Amino acid sequence: MAKLKDCIEAELENIQEVLSYLPSATKLSSIKDLELAGVATFLHNFYNGVENIIKQIIKSKGVSIPQGQRWHSELLDMALKHKIINKTTCGALKEFLGFRHFFVHGYAIHLEVDRMRPLVKAAPRLYGSIKRSIQKFLVLDTAGIPISKKQAQKP
Repeated sequence: MAKLKDCIEAELENIQEVLSYLPSATKLSSIKDLELAGVATFLHNFYNGVENIIKQIIKSKGVSIPQGQRWHSELLDMALKHKIINKTTCGALKEFLGFRHFFVHGYAIHLEVDRMRPLVKAAPRLYGSIKRSIQKFLVLDTAGIPISKKQAQKP
C-alpha cells in the first residue's frame, strides 16, 4: 500500500504542476495558436495523470484494466463502481476524456477556444475533488473500514 500511495502522490504532484501552467479561462481568447496547443497538451496531461492514478488503484485491487476501443470510458465506470470517484466527478472526467480523444486523434490547428475554456476553468476544481476522493479512498481498506480503526481492533 505504501508504494501505491507514493506513486499516487507523485502523480498528484505532477498534475498540480501541470495545472499551474494553465492560463485563466478568460485569457484563452488572446493567446496564439502555438500557446493554445500548449494549453491543450496540459489538459491532456491532466486527464492522463488522473487516468494513471485510477489504473494504479484498480490494479492494486486485483482487477484487470478494461481492453478494447472503449477502455478509457470503461475505466471511469470502474472507478465509479469501486467508489474511487463519485458520479459528478465521473461525468466531469468524461468531458476531459472526450477532449483527450480529440487531442490524440485530431490536429492542433482545429483546437477551439470555446471548447477548451470550460475545461480550463473546471480543471483546478476537478483536481481538488479528485485529490480528496483519492485520499479518502486510500484511507479505506477494501472492507470500507478506516485502516486506523481496523488496526485498533486487533487484539
